[in-house]
Amino acid sequence: MTAQKHGLLEPTPLTRRSVLGGVAALGLAASLAPACARAEADTARMAAARRWVVVEFTPSTLSVDDQMAEMEFFIRAAEPFRGQQIYVVSETLDTHEYEARYLARAFREITDISVVHDLIREGELIERLETQMRTGRNLYDAYVSDSDLIGTHWRYGSAVPLTDWITGDGAAFTLPTLDLDDFIGLRFTTAPDGKVYQLPDQQFANLYWFRYDWFQRPDFRERFRNRHGYELAVPANWKAYEDIADFFTNEVREIDGVRVWGHMDYGKRDPSLGWRFTDAWLSMAGVGDPGIPNGLPVDEWGIRMEGCHPVGSSVSRGGAANAPAATYALRKYVEWLDRYAPPEAREMTFSDAGPAPGRGHIAQQIFWYTAFTADLLRPGLPVVNDDGTPKWRMAPSPHGAYWRPGMKLGYQDCGSWTLLPSTPLGRRQAAWLYAQFTTCKTVSLKKTLVGLTPFRKSDISSPAMTAAAPRLGGLVEFYRSPARLAWTPTGVNVPDYPRLAQLWWTRIATAVHGGANPQVIMDNLAAAQDEVLARLQGAGVMKRCAPELNPAIDPQVWLDRPGAPKPALADEEGQGETIRYEDLMQRWLRGSVT
Repeated sequence: MTAQKHGLLEPTPLTRRSVLGGVAALGLAASLAPACARAEADTARMAAARRWVVVEFTPSTLSVDDQMAEMEFFIRAAEPFRGQQIYVVSETLDTHEYEARYLARAFREITDISVVHDLIREGELIERLETQMRTGRNLYDAYVSDSDLIGTHWRYGSAVPLTDWITGDGAAFTLPTLDLDDFIGLRFTTAPDGKVYQLPDQQFANLYWFRYDWFQRPDFRERFRNRHGYELAVPANWKAYEDIADFFTNEVREIDGVRVWGHMDYGKRDPSLGWRFTDAWLSMAGVGDPGIPNGLPVDEWGIRMEGCHPVGSSVSRGGAANAPAATYALRKYVEWLDRYAPPEAREMTFSDAGPAPGRGHIAQQIFWYTAFTADLLRPGLPVVNDDGTPKWRMAPSPHGAYWRPGMKLGYQDCGSWTLLPSTPLGRRQAAWLYAQFTTCKTVSLKKTLVGLTPFRKSDISSPAMTAAAPRLGGLVEFYRSPARLAWTPTGVNVPDYPRLAQLWWTRIATAVHGGANPQVIMDNLAAAQDEVLARLQGAGVMKRCAPELNPAIDPQVWLDRPGAPKPALADEEGQGETIRYEDLMQRWLRGSVT
């Protein structure tokens, strides 16, 4: 009896193939499902990227198609890290607030990598960075920290050299259009070994800020000229700055019913008080030697370097931290704070003092960080015109009596992405993607226009920055001029920034609040720096170019030699000199630094 007679169908060869084909089709469908899901997810990510590009990341120096090509790279490169969460940290600035609020969210929507972007005070950030460097415990997957640590990273090997990274473990995750040559601060993050250790994320300088509208008033100009014999304009030296400070504080005194002051500063016992000095105040006074970026062989910290080895801070060892120029710098800082600044300035920090001129009672500020530009452009402030243009301008800070041509003129912060070897490789690679996302050309121009801390040449020269220039009070002109080359961060002379930086603020605070003699303070500071250098020398923990202290000898031997440390000047005051703001702009256009 056949199967057919019993109502059963014996499978034919064709039917068998159909069954097997059905099974294969089910297997193929199962294998295609994840691929289809991935394709759909990538399509959704590209759609999200396009929304961000069209709605938020405009203007840009790239075309929309080129922006989308960068976004496609991030989507593809992020695949191994989908669903992962990374942790990064930066100081609290408008630029980093934009990153934390907008760019971290955009990065998550586009790559499916979540970013916890912490914003903390700079002093705390350095402490956490130092803790991770010292213990190897991974607190953050990446840091935006100042390039001031370049000497530290280079000597200790405490940061991943990006030059090696982008050809090694980071190669597959490095944006083809990153364009390192476009970063204006790359020389600040490049060590003597020729390797780039940090990726610039934002930059700002400390410049001279003044009320242009007050300086233009004919009555003030006449009164100042009659009193001092020269024009009320941008001061070229400290004597002119002091004359202007005294004029507004003690002669003008009141404008439109408001008590005004000729100077603004800060003096609270706080870590930021150290930056007030290490951020090149001594170089502005003329403490170090000529040489850009940091003075050779003596830099703006008063540290002498021979070859690649720091050899001393005290004059007795060839340094200049307690030289006459350094004592002059501290004395003028305290005198001006006491005589010409509002009383509350003594209890202000860096963060407090930056926006303070926006209240409309300050005539000028010699040491003003351009990171606060956005704070002084807010509608309704008494320092802003009804059309949104500023009543103020920024210009190069005046230099002190010991300064000579060829020396740096001021400080430029270069907050930079830093990767540490203690971060697990996968987390480091994911963080590197986010670091590039926040600095890529797709987003950099918009970020610059929001935070006003430019870091790419292409953005600075863009039509968008030209259009913005009239309302930015000289910021664009400064960054387009060769003048910015004379404003530099701390350099490689400083072998351990975290340890040395903490020596400054406590001692400067004693000068402000304890009335200590400036020479005693600077002697103490120089000795403390030499003590740290000696400990670093003895510890033998640096991989290269550790300190090698000179023996202490009679300071006069060094003062009698050419260069820094320099002997005391018979006249530290001199004659005040000013320059019209318009003439200064023309000098910049002609390519002059000052």
